[in-house]
Amino acid sequence: MSKTSRIPGFYKLSPEERLKTVAEFAGLTQEEADLLKRFGGLDEKTADKMIENVVGAFQLPLGIAVNFLINGKDYLIPMAIEESSVVAAASNAARMAREGGGVFAVSTESLMIGQVQILGVKDPYRAKFEILRNKQEVLELANERDPVLVGVGGGAKDIEVNVVNSKVGPMVVVHLIVDVKDAMGANAVNTMAEAVAPRLASIAGGRFRLRIISNLADKRLVRVWTRVPPEEVGGPGVAEGIVEAWAFADADPYRAATHNKGIMNGVDAVVIATGNDWRAVEAGAHAYAARNGRYEPLSRWELDERGYLVGTLEMPLAVGIVGGATRSNPLARICLKILGVKTARELAEVIGAVGLVQNLAALRALAAEGIQAGHMKLHRRKFEPEAKA
Repeated sequence: MSKTSRIPGFYKLSPEERLKTVAEFAGLTQEEADLLKRFGGLDEKTADKMIENVVGAFQLPLGIAVNFLINGKDYLIPMAIEESSVVAAASNAARMAREGGGVFAVSTESLMIGQVQILGVKDPYRAKFEILRNKQEVLELANERDPVLVGVGGGAKDIEVNVVNSKVGPMVVVHLIVDVKDAMGANAVNTMAEAVAPRLASIAGGRFRLRIISNLADKRLVRVWTRVPPEEVGGPGVAEGIVEAWAFADADPYRAATHNKGIMNGVDAVVIATGNDWRAVEAGAHAYAARNGRYEPLSRWELDERGYLVGTLEMPLAVGIVGGATRSNPLARICLKILGVKTARELAEVIGAVGLVQNLAALRALAAEGIQAGHMKLHRRKFEPEAKA
C-alpha cells in the first residue's frame, strides 16, 4: 500500500497520535520518535495551543552573551541560535565597545503601518484627497476595535494615502498608522485595517482587497552607535581594515548581503529567544536595506579625528514584550526577565545594539585573522564526541 500525506482529521488527533502517524509514514525508530517528544521547557499542552498539528518541539541552544553596556546599563543577552562562534563573538566585541563607553541607542515610537488596497477607482487622486478629508472618521472607526490599546495611549494615530500604479491599474493604498505600544502589533493593526476597509472603499468609490500590516516598519526604527578605541580591535591597521570592509559592502550588494547577515546573526538570536517574529524582522530589515533603490549595508563604519572606530546602525525593529509567543512561551518570558527590559522600545534598542556589536565582531575577524580561524575552532566542538567514539 502506497504512502499518502492525505490524512483527514489529522488536526483532531493528539500530539502523541500525530507523532505515531508520522513515525509510521517516515519509518522513524522509537529513539527518533522519543527525541521529538522531548518538549523541554515548552510543554506539550502549550506547544499544541501555539501552532497546528504539533508532534514535538525543535530546540535550539540558548546562550548568554556577556559584557554588554547599552545606554549606560549592563545587560545579559539571551541568544537562541545554532551557529558556532556567534555568542562568543558578540561577547568579545561587546567588551571592545565597552572600552569606548559601550553602545548607545534610541528608538522611535512603536508605529506600525496597516495597508488597505482599494481598486477600481476612476479618479484616484480625487479619492486620495477625499479620504484625507475624512481622516478623523477613519481613525475613530479603527480605534473602536481596540479600546484597550487606546486606553494605554496607543491606537490609530494618522493615515497616509498613496496612488500606486500597477500592472492591474492604479490602486489607492491607504496606510493606517497605529501606535501599538509594547506589542509587536500585527493582530491589532490587521483588525483595524479590516474594520476601516469598507468605509475607505466607499469614500474612494472603489472596492477593497488586501487589508494587512506591512513588515517594512520604517516608522518604528532603532538607531545605534558605538565608538571603539583602535587598540581594542587590534590597532589602527585593523580599524582601517574594518572601514574598508564596510566600504566593500557599501559598494557591492553581494558583499552587503553577507554583511547584513552578520548583523542579523545577533538580531535574530535575541528576537527568537524573546518569542518575537524573526521572519517579520528579517523582511523589514532587508526591505529597508534596499529602500534607496539598491541593496545597502544596514550599518556604517568610519574613523573619527582620533582614529577611533565609530559604528552606526539604523533599521526597523518591530518587537514586543506582550502578546503572542512572548506571553505563551515560558522560555520567552524567562529570557525577557533575564534581559530586564521594561518596554518594547527598550527591547528594540538592546536588539539593535547586539546587531551592531555582532557586525563589529565579524568585520574585525575579516580584517584581521579571517572569519574561519575562530569560527572553525568552535565549530569543531560540535563533532568532537563523534570523533572520539
